[in-house]
Amino acid sequence: MPHAPHPIEILRFNTCGSVDDGKSTLIGRLLYDSKSIMEDQLEALERSADLTGGGQINLANLTDGLRAEREQGITIDVAYRYFATPRRKFIVADTPGHVQYTRNMVTGASAANLSVVLVDARQGVIEQTRRHTYIAALLGIPHLVIAVNKMDLVDWSEDRFLEIRQAIEAFLPKLDAFKDVKFIPLSALHGDNVVEPSPHTPWFEGPTLLRHLETVHIASDWNLSALRFPVQWVNRPNNPTDPTLHDFRGISGQIAGGIVKVGQRIMVLPNGLKSTVKEIWTLDGHLAEAFCPQSVTLVLEHDLDVSRGDMVVGLEFLPGASAELHARVCWMHPRPLQRGKKYFLKHTTQTVQAAVTSLESRINIRTFDPEPAPAELAMNDIGEIKLRTARPLIFDGYSTNRLTGAFILIEPGTNATVAAGMLFPPTELVKPEYNDFAI
Repeated sequence: MPHAPHPIEILRFNTCGSVDDGKSTLIGRLLYDSKSIMEDQLEALERSADLTGGGQINLANLTDGLRAEREQGITIDVAYRYFATPRRKFIVADTPGHVQYTRNMVTGASAANLSVVLVDARQGVIEQTRRHTYIAALLGIPHLVIAVNKMDLVDWSEDRFLEIRQAIEAFLPKLDAFKDVKFIPLSALHGDNVVEPSPHTPWFEGPTLLRHLETVHIASDWNLSALRFPVQWVNRPNNPTDPTLHDFRGISGQIAGGIVKVGQRIMVLPNGLKSTVKEIWTLDGHLAEAFCPQSVTLVLEHDLDVSRGDMVVGLEFLPGASAELHARVCWMHPRPLQRGKKYFLKHTTQTVQAAVTSLESRINIRTFDPEPAPAELAMNDIGEIKLRTARPLIFDGYSTNRLTGAFILIEPGTNATVAAGMLFPPTELVKPEYNDFAI
């Protein structure tokens, strides 16, 4: 597989765990101790101290922006924060811990490279710990950190830390999903092992949380072997004042997989037409090559009939094409999912009608075992379903490509997003006759 580094390496990660495990405080501590807080943010933090901090700065308020969150001391919405160190840039999503907001956790974690699952050292492994770890595995997040928080409240007990570690390691083999798993004992409130090493854990030889975030290898997380370029729009400036743009016709979008180069032969699906990449444009000018997940405009040698929802692919590794889909879903709506229901299915840059043809199984979060043929999937349930779409999708299995293997279901009428889905690998690849099509 070819490897190419992202021009600006950004680590996207989320924090999750049960209620009051310290997720927002941990992010606040990361921002505060890494000196990533602007002066106006610090002033606002000091002003809010009388509301939730008892006169003391409450670091959780850096992410818990809703008044209801601050008054109750819980996270309800997904909060995104951005910070940087000399080594790397970061986008962090603080996701809710309450089971009622599991769907928000799925949203916040969907684009993450790494997931930080917090465990209260006093409570140990509970159902939400298992649920969030399973969802991180389900979403294909390659890197996992188990942050055992509030170690100061168990007297920095190494035995307690190892007990929690063993409990999690007992079920990790069932998930078989993560490239690496790191266990870190810490106290988010006091900053131990968050940015600076703690003198209270001489028995812990691993890195601090920030050091691990700075050094974890993410360059190979993207699929760079198979070109996938969902067309977002056809770029026709038609600018009469600029003769160089009068006849310009490009196709714009975000590269969802692989590498594209000037002179490369490509195919446009579903029509199967072939051409060659003539130019690659970005806001900053021409490129000789581009790769996932860059957003670019491609100019082809031929004026093909291309529109939004089509997909440009390389000729070496072809995707699947089918209207019969098998997927795992996390159900997000109070009204349960039942067989026969119809929805809009949004996949990459296209939206099609879809019907649920069967409910295959539901996952028991306590055991991670499938329960076959459930009558319905309730809110926050995870299960396997089969769907039929109004026209075939061009897709890869989610385990191969997180961008072309993912979809959401939208309820007609309300336009509410009711499920996030991960497609199983296709049973058939694009038909061979496409390879024989010549312009």
